[in-house]
Amino acid sequence: MSAAASARQILTQLHEVMASRMYAQGKLDRVVEIVGENLDSEVCSIYLLREGMLELFATRGLNQAAVHVTRMALGEGLTGTIAEKSETLNLAEAKAHPDFQYRPETGEEKYHSFAGVPIIYRERAVGVLCVQHVEPRRYEEVEIEALQTTAMVLSELITNNDMVDEEDAAGLNPAQSGPLTINGLSLAKGLASGFAVFHQPRVTINQVVADDTEAERQRVYRAFDKMREGIDTMTSQAEFRVGGEHEEVLETYKMFAYDEGWSRRINEAIDSGLTAEAAIERVQQRTRMRMREIDDPLLADRMHDLEDLSNRLLRIVSGQLGTAATQGLRRDTILIAKNLGPAELLEYDRRKLKGVVLEEGSLTSHVVIVARAMGVPVLGRARGLRAIVRDGDQILVDADAATAMIRPGQQVLDAFEARFAKSRERQALYAELRDVEPFTRCGTRIKVMMNAGLRDDISNLNLVGADGIGLFRTEFQFLVSATLPQREKQFRLYRDVLDGAGDKPVIFRTVDIGGDKAVPYLRSGEAENDENPAMGWRALRLALEREGLLKVQARALIEAAAGKVLHVMFPMVSAPWEFDAAKAVFEAQLKYLKAQKKTLPETIKYGAMLEVPALAEVLDLLIPKLSFLSVGTNDLTQFLFAADRANPKLAERYDWLSPAILRFMRRIALATEGQDVELGICGEMGGRRLEALALLGLGFRRLSITPVSVGPIKELVRKVDLKEIGEAMTGWLSQPPEDMRSTLKDWAEAHGIDVE
Repeated sequence: MSAAASARQILTQLHEVMASRMYAQGKLDRVVEIVGENLDSEVCSIYLLREGMLELFATRGLNQAAVHVTRMALGEGLTGTIAEKSETLNLAEAKAHPDFQYRPETGEEKYHSFAGVPIIYRERAVGVLCVQHVEPRRYEEVEIEALQTTAMVLSELITNNDMVDEEDAAGLNPAQSGPLTINGLSLAKGLASGFAVFHQPRVTINQVVADDTEAERQRVYRAFDKMREGIDTMTSQAEFRVGGEHEEVLETYKMFAYDEGWSRRINEAIDSGLTAEAAIERVQQRTRMRMREIDDPLLADRMHDLEDLSNRLLRIVSGQLGTAATQGLRRDTILIAKNLGPAELLEYDRRKLKGVVLEEGSLTSHVVIVARAMGVPVLGRARGLRAIVRDGDQILVDADAATAMIRPGQQVLDAFEARFAKSRERQALYAELRDVEPFTRCGTRIKVMMNAGLRDDISNLNLVGADGIGLFRTEFQFLVSATLPQREKQFRLYRDVLDGAGDKPVIFRTVDIGGDKAVPYLRSGEAENDENPAMGWRALRLALEREGLLKVQARALIEAAAGKVLHVMFPMVSAPWEFDAAKAVFEAQLKYLKAQKKTLPETIKYGAMLEVPALAEVLDLLIPKLSFLSVGTNDLTQFLFAADRANPKLAERYDWLSPAILRFMRRIALATEGQDVELGICGEMGGRRLEALALLGLGFRRLSITPVSVGPIKELVRKVDLKEIGEAMTGWLSQPPEDMRSTLKDWAEAHGIDVE
């Protein structure tokens, strides 16, 4: 008999049992009889998880007196091993297995062969279905598959009849429910506390046994067609038509989608009498079990691809296609996902979204760039996350330490809350400085501005008391869009930002895409094969090549700033001629709009970002053309040290307080002294109190930083005497101490300045 026919015969009888008015225990008693008879097995038993222990609930063949008496822990004996590892056992001689334990009250000493399968609910074992036989033999594959199919039906039966504890049904048994700390990669730093919500909610299977097999088959066929169509569209997009590792990954993904073996196994499961959803889940369970046996990381990754496709197919066939964002967040949330796109992240309620934990993710992914701007901590590379977290689990994310605590104990919760409380106290003190102008002790006014990139960021401007927006990243609009943003859409964003800022200045950085911020709708020939994308065809280089792109942005900015002062900053300027070429594009649009009788900005102030070290050598040629100069410390530092900041192995290889960086920054400051140009800092360096202290000592008087850093930096400024720190920095840079960071800390402490 085929596997499908054997399972169908059992399912037909099980369907009658489930539809009957028999009480739950009676149904289980009937199930073990049906399975034992159909598999010609002397023993069939069902163990269910109760209070963290596996309890014998029903048996055919063992002593009936052992029912509800025999109990074992997860990992104890063969049955406990199956539940703990969620794996199938098929043994010709049970006693030969190292985990075998004899239970005398069951009367099982005369049985030699043993086979057992886990009863799975929400990816976790809540029980075990097993069979035993007097003669030593391994059970046939068709018999094992019949057991696995029966276990799916039992899962529905026992959970619908509350036959396991609610916590056990949710997977919270002792082996899987205790506090757990996972490590990952810090993608966006910060602390967050909330409850787990899956970006792609798990599909709930409400019916296991099919009423009409052919109708279920047609549902699967339609779902396969829809899934394959979506994958074909994705792989045909320009973003994926170039060579490289990602193309190989997508081709493998596509290969699985068209794999006849996979679709055949699902069809066989439907033939056995399962619904479309149950059939997909049945095959998926088998895949998960195989994954546990794979040691080859590459092959394991490919099996993960198949798992992802199964989830996609299951969502399509069930019609449960929405993400958690469409359902809305009800409380403080830690979002769990394999990966995310920036547009998907922006769909979530920022008041409830506290943190994100990804199974994948990289430092340069678009979602991380947007998350940092939103102030949402992100932990990535948390492997196997979805297997150990359930919906509603409390999670503490410490992205500073690259860890997340799942289901923390009270002591850990208290310690974490103490850190939050201390942070809130500090924020309350900083909030009092919102309307206080940041003057140094010696009376110098320092401009403390904030960075932004989203329309919603503008509300932070008055909230934190920043002097303006020193860097508005216009590329965010490009990163979250599937197509090139049209001029009207850009215009509306820039107008809203300027209106929201009121009389405070906004410095718009022209689009900085390309390199590690590639978008699918803009390709630049050789740029696709950049070995070092951060130093490749990006930012102003790309914009000057795609002059139409810069023209559209220039016109949108000029029209949006009608009657106001427009500040424009060009990123990654390497030589004066690049600045001249970019400015010429704006001036041409200005001339055009003037001829069209359009209302023009009151004035346009042009600036440049100094990120490329070569520009420092020609500042004497560039400065007379500028209204302002901003040093982009993030890129500048990685270029100076030849250390990719996206590479975690190199993240600690350079220090913003090293003599090399500080001497370079000092050179820039000296080059602007006495010149009619405003010098500023854009980047993380300016938002750290110790580094900001050094920058003030070097001569920098404008800092543009994250909104959350504005209060701490304003508070720092009021404690600084510029002459004192300036003289100290001059001495240290002349004769650098062995540890500049420690020396500066000691100096700050001696002068009553808290730099933590």
